Amino acid sequence: MTSKIRRVTVDCADAYALAAFWSQALDLPLHEDDHPGDPQALIEGAGLLFVTVPDAKTVKNRVHFDLQPQDRTRDEEVDRLLGLGATLVSDRRRPDGTGWAVLSDPEGNEFCVERSEGERAR
Repeated sequence: MTSKIRRVTVDCADAYALAAFWSQALDLPLHEDDHPGDPQALIEGAGLLFVTVPDAKTVKNRVHFDLQPQDRTRDEEVDRLLGLGATLVSDRRRPDGTGWAVLSDPEGNEFCVERSEGERAR
């Protein structure tokens, strides 16, 4: 018998606040039982569980998310995420349209934004 990944758990300083950012970024709702101040918050549709821990983030993530926009371009998605509170860490977009952008969420967790399927097809 094999195993499957049920959830990806993200340790953080404020589970609800960080889950709320990712909820908006992914356009998926938080679990109906989650409220500000809760020590855990879940985005069920993505299988992401955020857990408040006392330890601060001290190094670069060993695992990160690669986002691919579904209804907009990579650059439009980068702008939208920056508006939600993300920070641009490293701009690896190239003049020919290839490449990606490395952003961080409000707690400093790095993630990448790649080109959409439409942009890849061109």
